[in-house]
Amino acid sequence: MALRLGTHLMSLHSGLLWEPVDRRVRATLDGVPVLDSVDAALVWEPRRVVPMYAVPPEDLMATLDPRPPTPVPDPLPPVLGPVNFGRHTTPGRSFDLVVGRTRLADSAFAPDDPDLGGRVVVEWAPFDWVEEATAVTGHPHDPFKRIDLLAADRHVVVAVDGVVLADTHRATAVHETHIPARWYVPAEDVRLDLLVPSASTTTCAYKGDACYWSLPAREGRPEVEDVAWSYPDPLPEVAALRDLVCFYAERTDLVVDGVPVPRPVTPWSSPADQERS
Repeated sequence: MALRLGTHLMSLHSGLLWEPVDRRVRATLDGVPVLDSVDAALVWEPRRVVPMYAVPPEDLMATLDPRPPTPVPDPLPPVLGPVNFGRHTTPGRSFDLVVGRTRLADSAFAPDDPDLGGRVVVEWAPFDWVEEATAVTGHPHDPFKRIDLLAADRHVVVAVDGVVLADTHRATAVHETHIPARWYVPAEDVRLDLLVPSASTTTCAYKGDACYWSLPAREGRPEVEDVAWSYPDPLPEVAALRDLVCFYAERTDLVVDGVPVPRPVTPWSSPADQERS
């Protein structure tokens, strides 16, 4: 029987994973060096969908101060993002990192697995990171994922409860590993007058900082929060996305070339939809 590769790869998050990297990795806190390593590894703890860097203890300029592990809630969701770093899903030792007079609680972790050679996983969020001489945001890049931007002339229509929010033949299709195809639409083809800016922001390691819009409640229809987003200043690798607008296919009705696209079930789906999947 043939094995569907994408499903197989996504199933691997149930175990501890690691991959050596061949780049220099550095981190600072307010300009103070925290680590500098050419012997780092990427580590995926069980259920984590993005990796973190682990470095030999001797490559740390910060002090490791042992601490009791943070309790892990039960049950855990099947997939964990990069937040709540202190919740570890594999055996190991937890540490505070002390940088000068600053103590960063629960920001380092040494898995017990001998294959990691004693390397220490370091939380991403508090620090400024550089790979070689290039700044990196969000989280380390996954070498087993890719993102493709394809100019498209297909007819893309986005609606909610029959209200058309976007209608275009000028979309950019974004294909990112393990994520449903996203259709980025020129602002001129979006009913921005029906949307209101949201206070939400996110950072994507591959695309940059995003801002959001919501669809307000109207005539008995509930609000659709953070229904669409845009990258006003995307990273250079995806500069073509600048100011294009994308809608969550999980929260809208998407039609491509006249064919309705079923709403995918992903971590961005409503809790009810995730329970039904």
